[in-house]
Amino acid sequence: MADVSSSNAAPSIEESEFTASGAAPEAGRPLRKDAERNRQRILQAAAEVFTERGLGATLDDVAHHAGVGVGTVYRRFPDKAALADALFEQRIDLLVGLAERAYGEPDPWQGLVSFMERSAEMMATDKGLRQILMFTSSGHDRVCYARDRMRPAVNRLLERAQAAGQVRDDLAPTDIPVLEFMLGTIGEYTRDVRPGIWRRYLVLWLDALRPSRDSYTPLPVPELSPDEMATVMRNSPFGRGTSGKQPAIKPRPQPPTARENTQ
Repeated sequence: MADVSSSNAAPSIEESEFTASGAAPEAGRPLRKDAERNRQRILQAAAEVFTERGLGATLDDVAHHAGVGVGTVYRRFPDKAALADALFEQRIDLLVGLAERAYGEPDPWQGLVSFMERSAEMMATDKGLRQILMFTSSGHDRVCYARDRMRPAVNRLLERAQAAGQVRDDLAPTDIPVLEFMLGTIGEYTRDVRPGIWRRYLVLWLDALRPSRDSYTPLPVPELSPDEMATVMRNSPFGRGTSGKQPAIKPRPQPPTARENTQ
């Protein structure tokens, strides 16, 4: 589970985010324009910082990247979990927008492909998004939000392609995010070796979604070389083990010899 603890620095007070009377805005009231600008600035900075470093980054890191005081970040988001929640909803809304635009494609297959490619790119390149989706604490609320927002948009894309006979009938809507998670994992493990290799596996999976094929789609990037594959395996969490060292390989038990059986 990713660390969602925030920095211990005490928040400062900035006059620009208070109302004209000098009092802090009440809960539920619209933010002043400058406060809303700061909020969007913080979200943008958080997206950039978390994309690169994951949720190990602190609120101080976000404030520094946004060019605002840490007190501004604390007033908008009391802890890193609240910031992650807001960023998660923003990312899900972006994915829904991608699905809705893809539905506007005249060809159902191309619409589905367009959505899978764009969403896979987000999963493969956005480390913070992967951690928010899979490893943070308030996962139940986030899963419900993602399900309620994403399911109708993805269902429409898939059902349209299936009705046109372009996608196999046994593909289910929940298969789509599973494939996206798999591509995101590939992107995580190979980012320092071959950042775009996930596109190769996307094409392989897209061909597998077709009900029948007379040919196959040319793969967009070459396979990993043996040396690259060895580097990926060494750098993966499974290759490093919890200590960062290669795990010891236990010898496989050997069957007893005929002589041992007779003793």
